[in-house]
Amino acid sequence: MSLNGKTLFITGGSRGIGRAIALKCAQDGANIVIAAKTDEPHPRLPGTIHTVAKEIEAAGGQCLPLKVDVRQESQIQEAVQQTVERFGGIDIVVNNASAISLTGTLQTPMNRFDLMMAVNGRATFATIQACLPHLFKAANPHVLTLSPPLNKDPKWFKNHVAYTMSKYGMSMCVLGMAEEFRDKGVAFNALWPVTAIATDAFKAIGADIPFDCMRKPEIVADAAYAILNRNAKSCTGNFFTDEEVLLASGVDDLSSYAMKEGVPLMPDFFLD
Repeated sequence: MSLNGKTLFITGGSRGIGRAIALKCAQDGANIVIAAKTDEPHPRLPGTIHTVAKEIEAAGGQCLPLKVDVRQESQIQEAVQQTVERFGGIDIVVNNASAISLTGTLQTPMNRFDLMMAVNGRATFATIQACLPHLFKAANPHVLTLSPPLNKDPKWFKNHVAYTMSKYGMSMCVLGMAEEFRDKGVAFNALWPVTAIATDAFKAIGADIPFDCMRKPEIVADAAYAILNRNAKSCTGNFFTDEEVLLASGVDDLSSYAMKEGVPLMPDFFLD
């Protein structure tokens, strides 16, 4: 298993899970494109595309940090062009960028609705569309989307229908494109954590949510790494969880991923 020399295009990788995936793959000597919006320090959130670039290069990879607002397809297309000019192609796309608002119908302003739809479903579609011509030329092309399995249980809709719609839009890209491009040999898979992951996204949901009951982003990164090393032609159309991927890879003790061992873990959304 190695991603040495592979080029990854990661959206929203300046912090959290995207950053963890980038650093994991960088250890193999991969080329990493961080396509994210934060190019200057945020007043409340750590990390920029430039700080992550330094970490990636320190880990052994090469990095091209690009300021990209994934709501703008012209910026995505320009970033893809710069990626190909720098690294010669694209082998892997990681759709990590996401917006969240766990609000009910009457509590969701339309500008917030539009943000989630644009950053989640629309940007995933646009990023894949821009990268596909280059993925067709890759030896083992993968598209990995951080989205949940499609679950029609009403409990996952009733409290935050707009957010659920937007995340399921990402998942429907996986479902449809895996079949659409099966004969092209491009893998489309989704990955979702079984438990809550200690990222700044949870701070946006509620500042009082303790990280002690969560797992580190590295559990998702290690699972992503295992998927991206699989044969693209035989591994497509799957809605993986981080636990099942790691267990299949021979990792039967997940305790090291806990933020605080012994504390009961908070389950994530969309999984029964």
